[in-house]
Amino acid sequence: MSFDVRAFASHRFGGHGGRLGIGYHDHGPDWAELALPYALDLVGDVERGVLASGPIITLMDMATSLSAWAKRGAFVPHATLDLRIDYLRPATPGRTVIGRGECYRLTRAIAFVRGQAHDGDPDDPIAHVAGTYMTLDAQP
Repeated sequence: MSFDVRAFASHRFGGHGGRLGIGYHDHGPDWAELALPYALDLVGDVERGVLASGPIITLMDMATSLSAWAKRGAFVPHATLDLRIDYLRPATPGRTVIGRGECYRLTRAIAFVRGQAHDGDPDDPIAHVAGTYMTLDAQP
């Protein structure tokens, strides 16, 4: 099986992700990167021009989901069981945020993921994430 991350990301981001402007950035066999362009209507701290946390959470949920499907080799509906986000610093105003998700382990029903968000330098992350997804159609 093969899951085409680029094709999925370029055709399926309607709804919330599409409204936020999230788009494809890069991918590999067990990871995916998405980009969240800076937009004034996504700012949470108007005085400093810093993006709100909600769009970054969505970015990371989508990037880690894509990483799970890439590793599984197929789109399999799943539900977010847990997604912990540790913010390390605010995003730099005006910069695109890149979210990279990695699926580091799969079981029959659970995908274990981790990742980070940065705004240009992966060595200076905005946030780290760790989470799990449960497939909705796992057979016993």
